[in-house]
Amino acid sequence: MRAIADRAGVSLGSSYHYFPSKEHLVLEFYRHTHELHAVAIAPLLSRERDLATRLRGTVRAVVITCEPFHAVAGSIFSTVANPSSPLNPFGGTARPLRDEVLQLYADVVSGSDARIPRDIAEFLPLVLWLYQMGILYFWIFDSSPGRLRTLEVIDETTDLIVRLISLANLPVLRGSRKRILGLIKDIVES
Repeated sequence: MRAIADRAGVSLGSSYHYFPSKEHLVLEFYRHTHELHAVAIAPLLSRERDLATRLRGTVRAVVITCEPFHAVAGSIFSTVANPSSPLNPFGGTARPLRDEVLQLYADVVSGSDARIPRDIAEFLPLVLWLYQMGILYFWIFDSSPGRLRTLEVIDETTDLIVRLISLANLPVLRGSRKRILGLIKDIVES
């Protein structure tokens, strides 16, 4: 907080007027990067209908949007990963922003031309958000130039995810699909 106040040219006490705690500051950081991300992917989502392209572009844009903050991402993550932290993305404080991100992934799915069964479509935004969280975790530790390794992982895994979604329609996998969706529903409701 002191470094931020110094950089903003205000007293430490004044900075607490805008951000009562570092948690409030980090939540505003989340919101800011989400807004940057939403602006960055709007053109893609308005013109592209292929689910793999929409998903790949959306997740790549998350990483690219966050890239200027890579140096501090690890320290933020150490706080965020604590289950009792108010910054935990699964907690109540983060819920409004989490709901916005889930809606973004619902738009990624619904704006595509993919034929997705209703039961899968219901939980797919949540699964895609969890996927994004895993990618961001990988990105935090990625030391490759320009985080190119993370971009490669996104390219490979988005295609895999879309293929798995299409395979879920096969009659032989319907039982497994119901079990997986049941597990997700149980986790979400607990």
